[in-house]
Amino acid sequence: MSTGMLAILSLLPIIAVAVFLVGLKWPASKAMPIAFLVAVALALFVWKVPGVNVAAASVHGLVVAITLLYIIFGSILLLNTLQESGGMRTIRQGFTDITADRRIQVIIIAWLFGSFIEGASGFGTPAAVAVPLMVGLGFPAMAAVVAGMVIQSTPVSFGAVGTPILVGVLSGLSADASITDNFLALVSQIGGQVAILHMIAGTLVPLFVVALMTRFFGKNKSFSEGIKIWKFALFSAFAMTIPYVIVANTLGPEFPSMTGGLVGLAIVIFAAKKGFLMPKDEVWQFEEKSKWNPDWTGKIEIQLDKKGKEMSMFTAWLPYVLVGLFLVLTRLNALPLKAWLQSVVLKIENLFGSGIGTSFEILYSPGTVFILVSILTFFIHGMRSGAYVNAWKQSGKTTLAASVALVFTVPMVQVFINTGGGAAGYNQMPIELANGAAALAGEFWPFFATFIGGIGAFIAGSNTVSNMMFALFQYDVGSQIGVDPTWIVALQAVGGAAGNMICVHNVVAASAVVGLVGKEGEVIRKTLFPFVYYSLFAGAVGYSIVWYSTKGIFNVGSIVAVLIAVAAVYIIATNNRRLSLEYPNNKTISK
Repeated sequence: MSTGMLAILSLLPIIAVAVFLVGLKWPASKAMPIAFLVAVALALFVWKVPGVNVAAASVHGLVVAITLLYIIFGSILLLNTLQESGGMRTIRQGFTDITADRRIQVIIIAWLFGSFIEGASGFGTPAAVAVPLMVGLGFPAMAAVVAGMVIQSTPVSFGAVGTPILVGVLSGLSADASITDNFLALVSQIGGQVAILHMIAGTLVPLFVVALMTRFFGKNKSFSEGIKIWKFALFSAFAMTIPYVIVANTLGPEFPSMTGGLVGLAIVIFAAKKGFLMPKDEVWQFEEKSKWNPDWTGKIEIQLDKKGKEMSMFTAWLPYVLVGLFLVLTRLNALPLKAWLQSVVLKIENLFGSGIGTSFEILYSPGTVFILVSILTFFIHGMRSGAYVNAWKQSGKTTLAASVALVFTVPMVQVFINTGGGAAGYNQMPIELANGAAALAGEFWPFFATFIGGIGAFIAGSNTVSNMMFALFQYDVGSQIGVDPTWIVALQAVGGAAGNMICVHNVVAASAVVGLVGKEGEVIRKTLFPFVYYSLFAGAVGYSIVWYSTKGIFNVGSIVAVLIAVAAVYIIATNNRRLSLEYPNNKTISK
């Protein structure tokens, strides 16, 4: 069978997701079983993978789904614990004291706090922490999920203390021993290149987050109201990405996102308190909750004024401080905690004699950190037993609602990935898909490299897995077209990070945390454009870099990158002019 036909067939599970979940607006609980059946049919009848391998991959997917549900349950439990204790009310007041402007709040929580949590833990944990925190502060659930997904881009490549680079890229490249005799040095170099590309593409991410929020969830449905704070948004972007790039190129891949998030938080919160670069005499708010579209709200109700007791800001924030502290301490290789926690593994090897195994590191899971902190919060906040029991009950109900979608989504992913070695002799589906794209692209491959990385993350739900699948493939393609292959691998890692914005099971997990089950397609429709921007812009910059020495500065990549930058400047300028005409007195935009 031709490379092109195999690539088209490999696309069918993705097309099924696009048609039913995104196009027809089916809930993931209905769309993903169809995608799973499509993947299984292709594996059995086209790739001719043994049935025991398909069954083993599906069981492995179920175990992975359980690990995700465990994290979801823990994050919901912490949210409900803080709601019952009264801590969430105090936290909300703290953010209001910094600023009541929701545009500034979403940048601080999603972009900066989310980047720190991504750097500490990764694997979707930022959405499990930042998304419910925003809902607790009064954001519509869907607005919180969209914001939480869009920031799952720039910090992701260095999430979980550098795992996508140190494990994903390293594992992928080390399969070919002829590349180098020092893979760690090579991967560290690639990490520095990844940070540079992310800094360039990620500059507009905070502005995207704010503009999407005001356009889709504001009273006036206006991009302009978000773009109005472009100066503060760009300042917040650089407050995170400048230390991020410095750390990546000096200390290595472990700490860029954590350091960038922490430094950015310190700088931006101080600036916000001083009103630096913020609109004067203007506060942007959502409409009253009674006027919200019913599709925006989840099944988790936050009743801040009726539950818990008064407490200090330090006491209210202490659970989140403990989450960050525990995640960092348990992820550092220099400490014995990581090895000890990872030594407790629930494992099944060689499922059905297929060679496929599965495992669950239950103590190392972020879900365990959430549950532990929730228990500690019971004592720290002096909660009543009945209130705490209610938090557990509500968390269980919400988690159960998400389970149907995940028990089909993740097995579909595992079947898709584990299609190599079948009787037909084809490579696994992701590689055949990439081969088809490479055959068409030629010298323009840098534009495609990011999208292949993004598709890998969309399918696998992980930048790390995407890098494992495609890093060596991307390196080989770079060598074949005659450019520096390390930059092509860097584009893979950047695209794999951006793919987290539209990854189905990340969206399902983030939605489940706030009880927004069944609206996953709506979320992906809103995050698709930021993903395309991020991948295209990074690809254009990458093309310009790798072909600069032979094609000069005025090449296709630099032209596309400049056009995107000029378009951004034009949109900012025209929207600001339009807003100044609509609101000449510069008063509160929306109450």
